[in-house]
Order: sequence, then C-alpha cells, then structure tokens
Amino acid sequence: MLDYHREIILILDFGSQYTQLIARKIRELGVYCEILPFNVGLDEITSRNPKGIVLSGGPKSVNEVDAPVCDPAIFHLGIPILGICYGLQLTVKLFGGRVEKSVKREYGMAHLAVEEKALLLDGIQDGNVVWMSHQDKVLKMPDGFKTIAHSDNSPHAAIKSLDGGIYGVQFHPEVHHTQKGKKILRNFLYKICKTKGFFSPKSFVDLATEKIKEQVGGGKVVCALSGGVDSSVVATLIHRAIGKNLHCVFVNNGVLRKNEAEEVLDLFKDRLHMNLKYVDAEDMFLAVLKGVKDPERKRKIIGRTFIKIFEAEAKNIGDVRYLAQGTLYPDVIESTSFKGPSATIKSHHNVGGLPRRMKLTLLEPLRELFKDEVRIVGKELGLPDNLVYRQPFPGPGLAIRIIGDVTRERLHILKEADSIIRDEIERNNRFRHVWQSFAILIPVKTVGVMGDERTYANVITLRVVESKDGMTADWTKLPYAILDKVSRRIINEVPGVNRVVYDISSKPPSTIEWE
Repeated sequence: MLDYHREIILILDFGSQYTQLIARKIRELGVYCEILPFNVGLDEITSRNPKGIVLSGGPKSVNEVDAPVCDPAIFHLGIPILGICYGLQLTVKLFGGRVEKSVKREYGMAHLAVEEKALLLDGIQDGNVVWMSHQDKVLKMPDGFKTIAHSDNSPHAAIKSLDGGIYGVQFHPEVHHTQKGKKILRNFLYKICKTKGFFSPKSFVDLATEKIKEQVGGGKVVCALSGGVDSSVVATLIHRAIGKNLHCVFVNNGVLRKNEAEEVLDLFKDRLHMNLKYVDAEDMFLAVLKGVKDPERKRKIIGRTFIKIFEAEAKNIGDVRYLAQGTLYPDVIESTSFKGPSATIKSHHNVGGLPRRMKLTLLEPLRELFKDEVRIVGKELGLPDNLVYRQPFPGPGLAIRIIGDVTRERLHILKEADSIIRDEIERNNRFRHVWQSFAILIPVKTVGVMGDERTYANVITLRVVESKDGMTADWTKLPYAILDKVSRRIINEVPGVNRVVYDISSKPPSTIEWE
C-alpha cells in the first residue's frame, strides 16, 4: 500500500484568507499537503522531505517593519517553490528586487498576458482571467529571475528563476475566479515538483484503516456519536478497522432536530450493526437549562452535562483505552493558533479538551482532512447521501437557536419550523450548495390575523447561508417561490407562529448562528 505521506507539499502561511483554499485545491489534484506557519524552522521543513513549497498570500506589505518573513534558506534547499501574491513579493525582496506600493491598486478580475511558455503556464493563453488582490507590486526584478506574464497593472504578474526552481504569481490561482488556476497548480505539482499523485479518498480510507488497526490492536474504543457528518464518518471508519471493539454512545440531549434520534438509531444500530448505546437524557438537559438565557451558559451547561453522562457510559463499558473524535484539519489549525499572522478564530471543544479530563488515548483519524474531504470519504465508506451531505449542526443544538429560555413548548415550535425548512432546502438536491439552512425562534411576539381573529404569536427567523468552510459566509438568494412556500408552511403547520422573517446578513460582520 502506498502511503500518500511520501509525497507532501508544504504551504507556509503568511495570513491569507485563501490559505486553506490552496490546500484544498492541491489535495483535489491528488497530492497531500499541510499548512505550516511562515516562520517554521528549517529542520521541521527538511524533516518532512517535501516535494514542493508554496508561500501563501497575506494581508501585510513586505515593506512593513513587522512584515512576516520565512527563513531565506528555504530557497537554497533545491525544492521547487511557488510564491502566491505576498509570496511572490517576498521572494522578489529577499533576492534583492524592489516592491513598492502601487498607484493603482488591483482587486478582482484581470487578464493575463503570457510572455513565455514556462512550465508553470503551460496551457495558459493570453487573455485568460485571473483574480488579483494586492496594493503592492514588483517594480524591479531581482537578478536571476525573469518575467513570464503580466497584466495591465502588474508588469510582473508571473515570474520564474532562471534555473526554473522558483516561481511566483501575483494573482490567486486557488480561487474559483481565476479561469485556469487549477491548471496552473497542476503544472506546479506535476511538471515542476514531479509528483505522482497518491492522495485520494480511497487511499485515505485504506491507510487510515491500517493505522487504526495498528494503533488500537485489541483495545476498546469509545466514540461519542452525534449523527453529524464528522462523528458518523469517524465511527464508520473505526468500525471498518476494529468491528465490535468500537463502542458508540449516542446521547439524546433533547435539543436535537425533529426525528434525529430515530434516524441515528436506524442507521447505525439497525443498518450498520454497530455497538451503540442510546441514552435518553432529554429530561436531564431541559432541567439544567431551565431559566438559562445567556448563550455561553447554555453551551457550558450542555457541555458539562454531556461529559458527565459520557464518562458514566464509558465507565460502564469497561476497559476502554481510546476516545474517538471527529476533529478536522481546520479545527487543528484554528485551535493551535499556528496560522501565521492570522488571528485565532475560535477554540474548538474537540481539540484537546475532553480527553485530558477522561485520561483516554485520543483517536482522531480525520484530523488531516477538510470538511469537503470528509464527505468524500463518507461516500467511499458507503454512507447514504442524506448523512454525508448533512449540514453542520452546532454542538449545543437547538438550544442556541432558541433565543432566551429553552422550554418544551418553545423547543416543539422550533423543531416543527426547522423540520419544514429542512424538507424544502436541506433535503432538496437543488440546494446542495447551501452550507446551512435553519430556523431560529426569537423572543418576540407580533400581532397577526388568522381566521378573522387577532393573534399574538411567535416570530420565526430563517437563516440560509453559503460557505466553503464556515469561516466566511454569504446569505443565500433563495427564489421567492421557495421563501413563500417555507413561510406559508411554517405559519399554517406550526401552532404558535404567525410571522416568518429572513436574515440577509453575511459573515462577517454577522455570525452564522445567532448565539
């Protein structure tokens, strides 16, 4: 079996919002890659024996006093290097060229003019659209380099070293708007770095299965199964490796979506025949949430209560040595704050929290993958589409989609409204591009007229967003016919609701969830 780790591309992150997108594009092209901070030590780089290095973009100017700089020695390792935007400008400056603030900034679409058919631009024609996002530009090229393409406002839009080992592009080949960006990245990987392409969902499944068998041996593994994509793929992958030695615990905390508990039990216990313990803790959770309005208190209460239940169930199983978690690569990046000069976005509950308290060895087979890769792996493992393409769901569940008190009555209203929007959007293949679509119950009542009678009832807010990774998001421009249908169904089918509104704010400045 070929280990895809034998071919690795390293991405040094200078703080670009697109760094994760570079990694995903490279993996889509069949090559494994990892993101490291811009100032990683030379020993760390050489120990991984990379086939190539990518220098990401970044928000700084290379001329700022505190501009991030990598170890210049990387350019003398004999490893192919591709600098993107800031990465190109840093390369130029380190080799003695000149980068200055441009009179005309260049954001958005530009047309590339190819000056030389270098390997990086093989198959790229004059006039191809590229996506720019920069204020600085190269004014003087360093010795030993030449220009291979320009745009109207970037005289050195693509460059290469004379020996053909170092390349740079002023634009962003990783974004969708760059017409042949994927082709440029493919050229770098296969024609310049000479990779073979060992990374694929199948190669991941096969290798991960063998690694789990080797690590766990005859030990028992306990997995908190939520029914979400990540924990479901983790459970299925580990079950494939060790069978009955996997013990899943599904805790119904009462703030799940309508029929969710039944759906999870049907799939994992009855159809996939896993060891699954179902714990109905709805009454317990609603009791500890009674009267709690603050969203952070809700999160902490739900987290503490879950841990208490999960610890007790793990103890009942007996002789458990491993805890399986659905930690993903973005969780690791964000929680360890190693994303170069970027700010830490949030701290994830499943990175180093629960296992320390439980004193179990952590098993995280998905920690190298992005969310879209996890979905592909789920398909490879044979999981059904309705689970693989299920939208992300917050750990505290509907408790943070009920603004204010969480009561049985309010929970019932939200579950019914949320079920309708799931029927019309989440379960409709037309809207698979949607990242999340859900209902929110706000603590506001309004006057209405139903059946010629005055009503004073609840307001439901609909939130539908598009995103790649949840870090940024835009509200979805749903067809009016769909909005009309969802609104009518909620008002007609859910007692206690007489008004539906639609949230049209993006992230940033808003967040996806309201709490």
